[in-house]
Amino acid sequence: MQFSAGAHFIVRITADDVGRRVSVRTVTGREEAGARFTDTVGVLTSWADGVLSVTRRDGRVVEIDEAAMVAAKVVPPVPARRRGLPAADVAELTAVGVRAWPAPETERRGDWLARAAGGWTRRANSAVAPGGPGAGAPDLAWLGAWYAERHLPTVLHLGPGHEALAAELEGRGWSADGHAALLVGALAPLADRTPDERVVVTEELTDAWLAGWPRAAEAPAVARRVLAGGPRVFFGVVPGAAVGRCVVEGRWAGYAAVRVAPAHRGTGLATAVMGELARAALGAGASAAYLQVATDNAPARALYAALGFGEHHRYHYLTAPAPQGR
Repeated sequence: MQFSAGAHFIVRITADDVGRRVSVRTVTGREEAGARFTDTVGVLTSWADGVLSVTRRDGRVVEIDEAAMVAAKVVPPVPARRRGLPAADVAELTAVGVRAWPAPETERRGDWLARAAGGWTRRANSAVAPGGPGAGAPDLAWLGAWYAERHLPTVLHLGPGHEALAAELEGRGWSADGHAALLVGALAPLADRTPDERVVVTEELTDAWLAGWPRAAEAPAVARRVLAGGPRVFFGVVPGAAVGRCVVEGRWAGYAAVRVAPAHRGTGLATAVMGELARAALGAGASAAYLQVATDNAPARALYAALGFGEHHRYHYLTAPAPQGR
């Protein structure tokens, strides 16, 4: 669409500009002497049935009646800036994180969920309390037997509120490792940049994507089940160079498995992949993002901080000592 709307106004955007940053001016009271104009700037995330959806940098979605537009244009992207972090408690983020990385085998015991995936990834092979800090004590005897049946060590995922339990178990010989931080950030700023045609985003787990994440080759069948699971999953790939995964559930978009091949690092591909995944997640209704990163991974933490992510909380894993004679 491109038409004149008065002496100084003109609409210069079309549905093909979905995913780009735009400025849209609308009018109310067109027939009245006191007509009022409103400007909306953000990412054009959809245009269907005469309604445009523009996602602002704060994550708020503004719906605009096509008939109310009097001027619109594509505007240059601006650097992402931190404008506050999404509000959420530990329980909410723990629960969505569990569903975003679903283990093939799970069983509930009290407040704790035992998860097993043949030993592939600690996240899918540890017991977690999806309800967060208020969880009761885990049934360690039951968990030990459950994991022993699967020839796996007993591992607990512990976060805020589990400090006393962690201290007790470490005193009994459990070992702590896998220290990580859960980061959160607004989703719209990630997409508020020029679209990168190098990145292909699909909802299908392809061989090209799997080739870009070597850990999947450790247990191909299990990896496919875990990676393709989740409420709604998007995969971003630059074949032979970079991959990323994003799971959308409600307002949350959970990033994981973001990797750039060594020969292509420092070229902005991680940001490009995350940006294109953000466009897909915005279109699916998400407005906030989260991800997990090892606390000692300084390069990754610097990247995520530059993209507007901030630390929400930390967690780690405790592994039970191996039974004697095993």
